[in-house]
Amino acid sequence: MDHPPNARPRRWAAAAAVALLLFGALAALLAAHGWAPYGFERDASDWSAAHRPAAARTAAEVVTSLGTGAAPYLLALAAGAVAVRALPAPRPTRRAALLLLAPALWLIAGQLVRYGLMEACARPRPPHADWATAASGFSFPSGHSFSSVLCAGLLALAVTRARPAAARAAVAGALLFAAAVGLSRIYLGVHWPLDVLGGWLLAAGWLALGTAAVPRADRPRAPRTLPHRPG
Repeated sequence: MDHPPNARPRRWAAAAAVALLLFGALAALLAAHGWAPYGFERDASDWSAAHRPAAARTAAEVVTSLGTGAAPYLLALAAGAVAVRALPAPRPTRRAALLLLAPALWLIAGQLVRYGLMEACARPRPPHADWATAASGFSFPSGHSFSSVLCAGLLALAVTRARPAAARAAVAGALLFAAAVGLSRIYLGVHWPLDVLGGWLLAAGWLALGTAAVPRADRPRAPRTLPHRPG
């Protein structure tokens, strides 16, 4: 069934509003608690520190590396490439170039927003003695968690639009990827659980906001109608 042209952007805008409001509520809750960890967060950190065999730690370090550095930007560029391939022929060069770079640019813009919020919140990380990997900066929201949700979400969205039959597999893969990276941050002792939740919520809101703001590029543009002149 076809939906009205404005229905899809409105749904994405509503999703963005819900995710960002939840993020704001979580930040307010932590601020009211003095940015200190809750009891269950300490319990999770203590359990992780006590259950880190060498093989599990190595696996977690590999997984967590996918949430930073070049990996998220490569996935964002892959999302752009999939979107370009879905463009109907002929593909205008300028439009294809913009579409290729748009996911990576949206990821960069989101990182700037996330970094500003992290500096503003200034939540301390778990005790350094519990760390099993290197980390820098403040704790909330988790940058790895934010990056993994956003880049995997961008790729899943591009695949879904290009090949609707692969939508379920793409979304499932994105959720698994984001969950694995986020949980690895807790397991390695460099983030509290609510830092990871905050990163997920902020990324979900940012992804939905961008999807609501940018029109479907894979739809052919309506032909331009010239004014009718009598005679």
